[in-house]
Amino acid sequence: MSETIQVSVFSATSKTMILRWTRVVGATSYRISVARLDSPSDPIAFANFGENTVMGSINSLSPNIMYTFTLDALDVAQATLISASLDSTTAPQVMGSIHTVKSKDSRNLIVEFDPSVGATHYIIRVRNAYGFYREDTVWSSPAEITDLEPYTDYTLSVIAVNGELRSQPSPPVNAKTILPPPQFDNTSSPTNDSITVSLYPIAQAVSYNLSLYKLSSGTSLVYTTSDTIFTISGLEAGSLYMIDAVAMDVEGREGERSSYVNQTTRPPTPTSVSASVVSGNLSGLSVSWELDPDVDGYIHYRVMTDQYLYCNSTSNSCVLWGISCGEIYTIYVIAVNDAGPTYPSSPLVFVTYPCPPGSLAYQASSEGNCSLTWDAVPHADGYKAYIKRGDGGEDTCNTTSNNCTYHCECGFTYLLSVFAFNEAGKSPQGNVLNYTAVPCCPENVAVAAVSTDTLEITWMPSRGAVDYKIEAQDWQSYIHFVQCKDTAPVCALSDLHCDTPYHVHVSPCNEVSGCNYQCEYQIQDTAPCMPADLMLHSNNSTSIGVSWTANNRDANYMVSAVGYDGVHTCTTSGSYCDITDLPCGSEYEVSVMAVSAAGQSLPSFSDSLETAPCCPEHLTVDQVTQAMTNVSWSYAKGAHSVITSLTSMHGHARCHTKDSHCLMGCITCGTNYTVTMEAYSHSGQMSNCTYNRFSSSACCPSGVKIYKAGNSLRVYWHNAGGNYSYVTEMVASSNNYTCTASLGENSCDVAGVQCGEVYSVVVAPLTLEGAKVLFCPHRLYSVTCLGSNVGTVIYRGKRSVD
Repeated sequence: MSETIQVSVFSATSKTMILRWTRVVGATSYRISVARLDSPSDPIAFANFGENTVMGSINSLSPNIMYTFTLDALDVAQATLISASLDSTTAPQVMGSIHTVKSKDSRNLIVEFDPSVGATHYIIRVRNAYGFYREDTVWSSPAEITDLEPYTDYTLSVIAVNGELRSQPSPPVNAKTILPPPQFDNTSSPTNDSITVSLYPIAQAVSYNLSLYKLSSGTSLVYTTSDTIFTISGLEAGSLYMIDAVAMDVEGREGERSSYVNQTTRPPTPTSVSASVVSGNLSGLSVSWELDPDVDGYIHYRVMTDQYLYCNSTSNSCVLWGISCGEIYTIYVIAVNDAGPTYPSSPLVFVTYPCPPGSLAYQASSEGNCSLTWDAVPHADGYKAYIKRGDGGEDTCNTTSNNCTYHCECGFTYLLSVFAFNEAGKSPQGNVLNYTAVPCCPENVAVAAVSTDTLEITWMPSRGAVDYKIEAQDWQSYIHFVQCKDTAPVCALSDLHCDTPYHVHVSPCNEVSGCNYQCEYQIQDTAPCMPADLMLHSNNSTSIGVSWTANNRDANYMVSAVGYDGVHTCTTSGSYCDITDLPCGSEYEVSVMAVSAAGQSLPSFSDSLETAPCCPEHLTVDQVTQAMTNVSWSYAKGAHSVITSLTSMHGHARCHTKDSHCLMGCITCGTNYTVTMEAYSHSGQMSNCTYNRFSSSACCPSGVKIYKAGNSLRVYWHNAGGNYSYVTEMVASSNNYTCTASLGENSCDVAGVQCGEVYSVVVAPLTLEGAKVLFCPHRLYSVTCLGSNVGTVIYRGKRSVD
């Protein structure tokens, strides 16, 4: 036997409740009793069921009443084995018929019905003839039934629901959805006053109503048609229209209205088109037109030409960039909006500015005037030439021809340009002719001979010259030609021929226009040629003759002898000249120079000249010994060596020396000599010099002997010849004695001689002046004593002269 029993509501209507329970072991029957919830002790109905029954119904209940249901499991004795109860309400009362059904649109219906007391919500049952069935839960009336098929018949009934309990359906009503909304295949504006509408066909539709609303004015238009493609004309250009459509069925019912579509008519064709040239990095045509203030929506404009230029704009102007000069353009303007383009505007024919003239050329036509020419260009009404000078000056020339004359000056750089013009404007900048006039001829040209083969040319710098070409040509032979090129206004032309007239021409040049060869030239002689074949001819010791070869056309010659004492000159127009009054003992470099108005020649090759040496002013002859003299002399200018001679009838003596003195032997005593000198220069020039006679000293006596004469000593000798006096000198260590013999005598007595001494004894002649001859020999004598008197005198030999 089960300890519990479970009971639940299987289903319920407004008058019936069906319960379900679990089986109880041992139960032979089941009993259900019903009482209102508010009177549970007052049952109003009973129902019995067999032992095998687990579901049963209770009828004759009232709608929408809360009841208490008690289930008893009974045994065979009808005693209760176990009980269970539950509270539940009956379903609401059966709904009345649906009042109205109307279409909200082609897929939705609006259903209106009377509400049921106690119903918590409602179910609308929907069926169609094709087996479609569904139930929609709604909460109140009116209710919307959605997601239906357009233009379809439906049967509808409504059921009230309380919790989970439903009432019986209301009597069914029939309803039909309307035609679906037309679908727009396309709308367009084929012209600026028409709109074409294209609809997808609806099979059940017999006609269509189209509505057009112009937003800007609030006006509307309605058109009925049985066609799915329909064109509406007579509209305003550039206006926005809202369009919708509705289909009509055979019963005359309107279907669901379509959604709006917007369609703008094409804009009006632009008018009053004009154009003008604009300039920038790229030239263009600014095209403008008038705007219609009443048009709606976004409009842009396209400007086109027959030469495939175009531009777009949203305003009333547009620039066609990249136009070419000298072209004729046909211009159209099209307005475009969402509907499409308009018809092109009336064509505007526009002639652009001319192309720049080409083939610019200049030519110097006369002094200070130049002409500029160019090629004529199409569509040009005239030309304007600009002549810009390098110093900033500018000239212009207006003309309708293809040439122009302007003032031009040498040395300037000109920038020449020509513009063509017409009503559209002037041409672009064409080629600029960069023309540099020939440089101006230099002023203050000065030519000077700076050496025998060189001319120096100077001038003032000239305008426009970068450098200068200087040329010199032999005026006589036209063979010799020398030139140089420099940037400085000075030039030296060297390696020219001497004593030659030259054409000297200074031509200013620059890299652009070349050189100006029209400048005046000058004639300039070069300096004389150097004299040649110099020869010296000795006239005497103080004069020299000079000869040479005269090789110049017209020149004087100056001979110069240059020495330490200065310059000695002579001048002549011939080829020989004497230089006189040359001092002795001098060396000279002799050369000759030609002089003309053109300058001086180089000195000729020089020749060396020596005059004869000078004689010494002072010469002294000193006798050293009886047979030898020492001759000395003062400085002799120019003398390299001398030969000194002493000459007498008994013989002569000579010496050749470079010194200023000379020892000469073999002199005869007591003899008169002639003294001469030959002075020689380096080159062998000689001077004969004569001096005062020289007399050699008297001869020394011979045979000198000493004798005792009393207490004195007598010195005796042999006279050497000549009429001389003699002096005797006796010199001892402590005593000296002298005695002088009279003229012609040959002895002399010396008294008071101290004996016992050794005496040096010399006997020498006296000169006419009374001077003793110093080179006579000394003899040694010992004087002995005999008692206190002089004893024997003993000769002890000679000694050298002191």
